[in-house]
Amino acid sequence: MRSRNPVFSRRGFSRDNGYAGFNTAPQAGGPAVGTQANPYAQGNPYAQPSGNPYAQNPYAQQDLQHGAPQAPATTGRMTMDDVVLRTASTLGLLIVTAALAWALLPVDDANIGRSYGIGIGAAIVAMVLGFVQSFKRKASPALILTYAGLEGVFLGVVSSIVDNRIASGAAMQAVLGTMAVFAGVLIAYKAGWIRVNRRFYGFVMAATLGFFLLMTVNLLFAVFGGGDGLGFRSGGLGIMFGIIGIILGACFLAIDFKQVEDGIAYGAPREEAWLAAFGVTVTLVWIYMEFLRLIAILNSND
Repeated sequence: MRSRNPVFSRRGFSRDNGYAGFNTAPQAGGPAVGTQANPYAQGNPYAQPSGNPYAQNPYAQQDLQHGAPQAPATTGRMTMDDVVLRTASTLGLLIVTAALAWALLPVDDANIGRSYGIGIGAAIVAMVLGFVQSFKRKASPALILTYAGLEGVFLGVVSSIVDNRIASGAAMQAVLGTMAVFAGVLIAYKAGWIRVNRRFYGFVMAATLGFFLLMTVNLLFAVFGGGDGLGFRSGGLGIMFGIIGIILGACFLAIDFKQVEDGIAYGAPREEAWLAAFGVTVTLVWIYMEFLRLIAILNSND
């Protein structure tokens, strides 16, 4: 199952990880597994070709002697408990390192340069690790946890700067906002108010591509022209794009939930739970950063 996060090209559940992603199982006379581009195609992407006609369906094995359906074998398969445990571990480490960075890396006038440098360095290494994980065929818990720890250092420093020098209480407001978005999307998804299908997926990916292209152009103008670039991250435009960023992050949370749900239903291997945890963590970090940026703009004196 291919996870799509615009920050890291969504390294999760990819069709090249040996389990064929969202793509359909091979059909007679049709294309091989992994050649279709539809991430929401029907069929079990974890079904393996076999001479045993009963091996194609992992959900209902038949008892050949009595003809009674048997419960599916769950050994080594991903469960919701696995996803929750891995996600809690990843987010827990991120929160701990963020708290330590907040406490141990002061942002007063004498130390802000050093602290900010450490935070940016941690963010760059975390990004590299994210890209490495995105191209690996299997999840690497060590890579994912290291990414979470370094991302926590970056978030701790940035949150401390915004909270202490721009808007008091901004970090807690951003945390509450992120939690509210997570809970709201989860409730809406479970209630069926959000339906993740090809149309939804295509719209979100197109909107995200446009969003990041604009942010990249704005960054280039800021680097080479000075100031705030085209103004997409300050003032009224900054507020608008901050809200758009949060909405896009919420959409990717819905996609994450869909991919976790499908992975469990299709009998994904247990190690895929680490990819699910990674995807959810990256999306939540994105939403948190958009909230923090939005709060900083709203409280800016500029």
